[in-house]
Amino acid sequence: MPSKIRNSLLWIFDAFGRDPGYLHKLMFGADAAYMDGLLCLIAADREKPFNGLLVCTSHDRHAALIDEMPALQPHPVLGKWLYVTQDDADFEATALRLTGLVLARDPRVGVEPKPRKAARKSASKAGKGGGNSLLPK
Repeated sequence: MPSKIRNSLLWIFDAFGRDPGYLHKLMFGADAAYMDGLLCLIAADREKPFNGLLVCTSHDRHAALIDEMPALQPHPVLGKWLYVTQDDADFEATALRLTGLVLARDPRVGVEPKPRKAARKSASKAGKGGGNSLLPK
């Protein structure tokens, strides 16, 4: 039975609704916002450290974003991205500021998603018997 629990942080993405470049996807049990093909923000209302807003960016952009929004810190697991926890007193203001940057196409926010690898066919699906395709032949 599918979960009926909705991410309580989806309000963050409301500002993107009318933008033709916006795409919403589920990612790792969280919600991701893409703008013009770039992965920009991930809203996660799960257990710490995935309870807040992740900012998809590169290391060389961290300092400028943290200077502008001190609530942002490198994510403790995904250190390539920045993060603000829901518990932070500046969470809502930071989230709104970040949505503004995304809508303005600020080059500090957004990363090119890695292309998905093509699914490999198992031996049984390829019609070559029922063996385990991970074992050497």
